[in-house]
Amino acid sequence: MTTTTPSGEPTMLDRSAAEAARWRTAVCAFEYYPEKHLDEPGYTVDEDVTWCAEPLTGLPDNELEQLRATIRTLITTPTADRQAFIRHLATLTADDTDGT
Repeated sequence: MTTTTPSGEPTMLDRSAAEAARWRTAVCAFEYYPEKHLDEPGYTVDEDVTWCAEPLTGLPDNELEQLRATIRTLITTPTADRQAFIRHLATLTADDTDGT
């Protein structure tokens, strides 16, 4: 699914931005554990979500919020399916011409 701007143009990400968001999400998911806030006072998962979504600037607000919710789930739920997120980011890149 490629999102569109209000003018109907597809919203595309630079491939490096999509890869950065994917990599950051993987790092945060790997390093997260439920008691992390106890070991790192002041830590919140929101700071990780913000860092992961940072490369995705330029997407429409509703798309970005949906991706932020997905990133939060991927960080905090070890059994979450990451393949759908990876495929979705791929559909948002400019070099994805066939939607796969």
